[in-house]
Amino acid sequence: MKILYFTHSLQSCWNHGNAHFLRGVLRELGSLGHDVEALEPEGAWSLQNLLADHGPAGVEAYQRAYPELVSRSFAPDPDVEALTDGADLVIVHEWNEPALVAAIGAIRARGGRFDLLFHDTHHRAVSDPNAIRAFDLSGYDGVLAFGETLSDVYRRWGWGDRVWTWHEAADTRHFRPPVAEEEREGLVWIGNWGDGERTEELEGFLFRPAREAGLPLDIFGVRYPPEALATLDRYGVRYRGWLPNALAPKMFGKHLATVHVPRRFYTDILPGIPTIRVFEALACGIPLVSAPWDDCEGLFRVGRDYLAARDGGEMTDELRRLRDDPGLRAALVASGLETIRARHTCAHRADELMSIVAQLGASSPVRSVA
Repeated sequence: MKILYFTHSLQSCWNHGNAHFLRGVLRELGSLGHDVEALEPEGAWSLQNLLADHGPAGVEAYQRAYPELVSRSFAPDPDVEALTDGADLVIVHEWNEPALVAAIGAIRARGGRFDLLFHDTHHRAVSDPNAIRAFDLSGYDGVLAFGETLSDVYRRWGWGDRVWTWHEAADTRHFRPPVAEEEREGLVWIGNWGDGERTEELEGFLFRPAREAGLPLDIFGVRYPPEALATLDRYGVRYRGWLPNALAPKMFGKHLATVHVPRRFYTDILPGIPTIRVFEALACGIPLVSAPWDDCEGLFRVGRDYLAARDGGEMTDELRRLRDDPGLRAALVASGLETIRARHTCAHRADELMSIVAQLGASSPVRSVA
C-alpha cells in the first residue's frame, strides 16, 4: 500500500509535537512493507524556527535516529493531483492550510482511488472551533482523533461512525530505557512554555514542589519569554533550551523522575488525552508524577504506572517519596513499561490504522457530512 501523510513537518519537532508520533508510526508502517512518504510545505513554520535557532545541525539528531523515513516538500499552490498520484491511503493533518485540505478532498470526491482521512491532534476543535470548521472535509472518508472526547466533538458535527479514536503512542524502537544505567539525579521536564495556558500549573505543580523536595530541575523547551525565564531563575530551575526529541530518551535516562503538567484544555474540556510526553516518558523507564488529569479512557493504571497529585502539596510529597524510595521507583518503571509495551506503541497504532482502512474498504464511496 502506498501511504501519503500530509504533515506540517516531519523533519522538525520545534514546537511541533505531532512530529514525535508521526515519525514512529510511519516507521512502523514502513516495517510492515508499505511504501510510506510524508509531504510537508516549503517554509514550514516549525522547520524555519528550528533552522533559525540551530542551523542545519538542528535536524541531525532526527536524521540519525530515523534514516529510513522519507519526506518531500511541496511549493505553495501545489499540483495536488500529482502529489497524490498512485496513493492508496492519504492522511492529512489538521496543521495544514485549509486550501490544501479542500483540494485533496476535492480529488477524492471526484473519484480519487485512495482512502482519505483527516487527522486531528490538537484542542482547536473546542478552543477555536471556527478554525477547524474552516476546513472543507466534505470529500473525506473519515477522521482520526487523538482522544475519545475529541471524537465526540466530530460525532456531534455529523461524522457518526466515520470518526475513529487514534491515540498517540511511544516509538519503542527509539524510546526505551537505557541499555546501561548511569547515575540519575534530579527532575527533568521537557515542554514548551506555550501561550500561558498552564503558567499557574507549572509553578504550583513543578517549580515550587521541585524546590521544596530538594530536587534540582532541568527544563528543556522553546517559546520561553523573558518573564518565564525570570520565573525559572527565581526557583533555581536550570533552563536548557531546545532539545531534539530524538535525544529525549538520553535525557530521561539521566534523571530520577519527570512530571506531567497537562495544558488546561486537556483537564477542563478534553479529558482522557495525556499528550505524547506521558507515553514517551513511561517507555523510557523514568518514574512520572502527574498533575490532575482524568484518564477517563483507562489508558494507564494510576498509582501503578505513574503517581498522581491533586495539588502542589501532594506533588511535593510524591517527589520526596520518589527521591527516597528506590523500590517505589523500580515498581513504577516496571509497571509503566508493561502498559506501554502491551497497549501503547507505534506498532499498535499502525495495526489500528490498518484495521480502520479495512473498515473503509478500498472502494468506499464518499458520503457527505450533514
